[in-house]
Amino acid sequence: MAAAMGEPTSGTRSVMGEPTPDGRFGDFGGRFVPETLVAACEELEAAFREAWADPAFIAEFESTLRDYGGRPSPLTECSNLSRQLGVRLLAKREDLNHTGSHKINNVIGQALLAQRMGKTRLVAETGAGQHGVATATAAALLGMECKVYMGAVDVNRQALNVFRMQLLGSEVEAVLSGSRTLKDAVNEALRDWVATVENTHYCLGSVMGPHPYPWMVRTFHHVIGDEAAAQCKDLMGGSPDVVVACVGGGSNAAGIFSGFADGDARLVGVEPAGGAAVGRGVPGVVHGMTSYLMQDEVGQVLEAESISAGLDYPGVGPEHAYLAAIGRAEYPSVTDDEVVEAFTLMSRSEGIIPALECAHALAWIVREAPQMQGQTVLMNLSGRGDKDVDQMMDVLGMEGPEL
Repeated sequence: MAAAMGEPTSGTRSVMGEPTPDGRFGDFGGRFVPETLVAACEELEAAFREAWADPAFIAEFESTLRDYGGRPSPLTECSNLSRQLGVRLLAKREDLNHTGSHKINNVIGQALLAQRMGKTRLVAETGAGQHGVATATAAALLGMECKVYMGAVDVNRQALNVFRMQLLGSEVEAVLSGSRTLKDAVNEALRDWVATVENTHYCLGSVMGPHPYPWMVRTFHHVIGDEAAAQCKDLMGGSPDVVVACVGGGSNAAGIFSGFADGDARLVGVEPAGGAAVGRGVPGVVHGMTSYLMQDEVGQVLEAESISAGLDYPGVGPEHAYLAAIGRAEYPSVTDDEVVEAFTLMSRSEGIIPALECAHALAWIVREAPQMQGQTVLMNLSGRGDKDVDQMMDVLGMEGPEL
């Protein structure tokens, strides 16, 4: 692991540093939770600070990611796409991690922290199922009880991941309220945590929620950016021109951005057109934080819509809102049709089936390639597309061969 895995302070990174004592990145973040959870959040922050200053904890975290999670993830030259698009396209291969995405980094960190705090049970929310699978995996590894909340819509379109979680010994509850997607799964996981806080840790899956979650989750994902920065330096002697990642809550983007935020690389977080919280939202409070939020004229939360279950979220992590507000990162959006084309393009051009989430990043690269000719573009390939194959068979109208 990179040397930046020490105690996080504001001096570590000037742009993506430690938030204020009340958990704010500029005007965004904070801790807006019921009184019953204030003490739990304060306990979690204290435990995280203590653990991250403990070399033994960091050593266990690093060794588990290496020997169990499969880190470091490689950097792959996408030579065929590079020739087609006229850019040098590099992919940070988080899809090759154990469980198939970047989610394992944060979950291993939080599960080890929960165990250190004496918690015996994990609860989690999930959209596409990758965070739920990672949490169920960590619970099985550490001998902890686990319950995962998942919107009923997502249960239907991600049946394979539901089975994987159950196979790993976790309970999966389909959420029938609201839009029955990720937002509602978060609501139910928070309610569970309120009722069971003495023995339960809420393993939140993205850089969102009340302080210290946005900062803590990004810190556990620093490894992506730290590795990528070192790999790019080894490969080409410096940083890429552009760093691109998909953004729902934004954990994979925060992780890779953290390795380049203090340099000159252009940072691009790609949102779904139907869930563009930065592009279409205004500041509001949701799930314990102030951030950009899709809402109507009277402040009611609008439902996000995306072909990708993992990006069906009406808000965005507060640090992303901050990066957008100060102009350090930009957050364009792409349509579902563009995503489907990118999903197919990468599969057929590189022999890599991407998750629909990170196909958003590639869709933007394809669209903007004529304006980036000759530049080096680093894309965070944050998950593999196995989970999306059944859904895409229907979308693309494909059927298997007759037997």
